[in-house]
Amino acid sequence: MSKMLKAHAPRFLFVLSCLCLLMMPVIASAEEAAAAKIDTGDTAWVLVSTALVLLMTAPGLALFYGGMVRKKNILGTLMQSFVLLCIFSVQWVLFGYSLAFGPDKWGFVGGLDWVGLAGVSAAPNADYAATIPHQAFMLFQMMFAVITPALIAGAFAERMKFSAFIVFSVVWSIVVYDPLAHWVWGTGGWLRELGALDFAGGTVVHISAGVSALAAALVMGKRKGYMTEVMAPHNLPMTVMGAGLLWFGWFGFNAGSALGANGLAASAFLATNSAAAAAGLAWLFVEWAHRGKPTILGLVSGIVAGLVAITPASGFVGPVSALIIGLAAGLICYTSVAIVKPRLGYDDSLDAFGVHGVGGIFGALATGLFASVAVNPAGADGLFFGSGALLGKQVIAILASAAYSFILSFIMLKVIDAVMGLRVTKEEEMEGLDLSQHSESGYNL
Repeated sequence: MSKMLKAHAPRFLFVLSCLCLLMMPVIASAEEAAAAKIDTGDTAWVLVSTALVLLMTAPGLALFYGGMVRKKNILGTLMQSFVLLCIFSVQWVLFGYSLAFGPDKWGFVGGLDWVGLAGVSAAPNADYAATIPHQAFMLFQMMFAVITPALIAGAFAERMKFSAFIVFSVVWSIVVYDPLAHWVWGTGGWLRELGALDFAGGTVVHISAGVSALAAALVMGKRKGYMTEVMAPHNLPMTVMGAGLLWFGWFGFNAGSALGANGLAASAFLATNSAAAAAGLAWLFVEWAHRGKPTILGLVSGIVAGLVAITPASGFVGPVSALIIGLAAGLICYTSVAIVKPRLGYDDSLDAFGVHGVGGIFGALATGLFASVAVNPAGADGLFFGSGALLGKQVIAILASAAYSFILSFIMLKVIDAVMGLRVTKEEEMEGLDLSQHSESGYNL
């Protein structure tokens, strides 16, 4: 037998080599077909958009919030945004992405099939984006999961213990953000199946964060000296710089949600810029009329309000509708911050609810008014374009997400307060969070 194998070995190798040569075109064509499913332009745009949304949190939001607190709390405020970027970059990989976008469980949350990103490869996932790697989609959504709890921090600025902040943020993300993201964007999510529209996070990000911020402000109580001491922003140029970075990054937030370098991305980009500019002017001029002087803080607050309001609608409305949404958002959010909040007396330190909660609710409603299939065939017509059905669905989405976020946030905060305490002591608050929580000082001049 061995002699026979030796005798025929050259022939066998020759035949095997010929078969391999014949199979090479088939293998190559299969590889080319798989590669053809990924569009390099779409992938590049989504990866750039991911970086832009990262920029929104750190340093954009960090500087925006940091400039508005008193100088004794600047480092603690910056710390909050940066530490969340680290925490949720880990949490999202381990299990957060699976809970938010994994295979559906009862229309409420994703399963644990993708824990540790098992099954989340460089190949596309047709359920979410057919022309980009699944990992690119995962990374893009990660940055939304990062910035959302960071927004809440504006409500309790200058008075929450750093340890309590970390615990609350992690638990809130698991219990509130991940399920909400699945409701609205996950395959099988019940609000997605209902037909409610949220292009880039008006419901998932801004309503959830804004309403949770209100719960935090109520549970935490007022800062020491609130309404009796001057608590002016310590560094407005820093806040303006942060606002500029937010506006810049928001193009990735909204236009990136088209998940491709295409006409829809351009339309969302235009709507985003139009609404931001209109809202900034609306806030500026109504403040001028109401208080007698226009302020740079008012202008940038209006810009952010417009960005918030256009977020859910950006991929469904045209430029004129975006201008109207922006103008209305500037007026509505100014009224919430400058008139309603002082009358009610709650201490939402940096107006997280007044801008993100109120702006997000209005934006979701405006989507039900101004959406048009002429802009995005995958959407629906709103009330002003011939159909009132979408508006009803938007109201359901708003009520469900707001109630869910507020109730669970309120309960979580109460439990954390009972177990470990939420608030720094009076002495630590007077000293400032930089020294009492971190043994650092932002300014050693």
